[in-house]
Amino acid sequence: MTIAFIAMPTEDAAQLWNGGIDAYGRPPETMVSDGPGHPCRHCLKNIDAGEELFVLAYRPFPVLQPYAETGPIFLHKRPCQRYQAQEVLPPMLSSTDYIVRGYSKEDRIVYGSGAVTPTESIASRAAELLAREDIAYVHVRSARNNCYQCRIEKVDVPAFADVTLAI
Repeated sequence: MTIAFIAMPTEDAAQLWNGGIDAYGRPPETMVSDGPGHPCRHCLKNIDAGEELFVLAYRPFPVLQPYAETGPIFLHKRPCQRYQAQEVLPPMLSSTDYIVRGYSKEDRIVYGSGAVTPTESIASRAAELLAREDIAYVHVRSARNNCYQCRIEKVDVPAFADVTLAI
């Protein structure tokens, strides 16, 4: 199974960069990074010391419902490139462990699927969860504060047909 690490959608980040409001209807707060520990949810890199960043409430779910967790995240204040290396563990995942938890296609927590997982085991744990019929996607969350980090999805890889080139 192939999995993909999915960053915050660019549309969500652009709305904030263009003066929009967060999940609580408030403008993002601006602060200056003092170094590691401020992971941007759009580029999935840590925000360097001295760089301005937004702190805001984010809800990575399409609609309000009881399981639509909202919490604080960081975002570069200046637009950044969205994370593209989807099959590679994002550089911001630098703690020793994270919560890896499955969600249904109805965007509900699948009870019993969440576990504190060593960072080097995130991909294998996510693949294990995504092999289940009742799990549509996985969140990676901080093991200390439960903050949303990124989403993991199953990727359908087309089978490649044998191609013979005539020279």
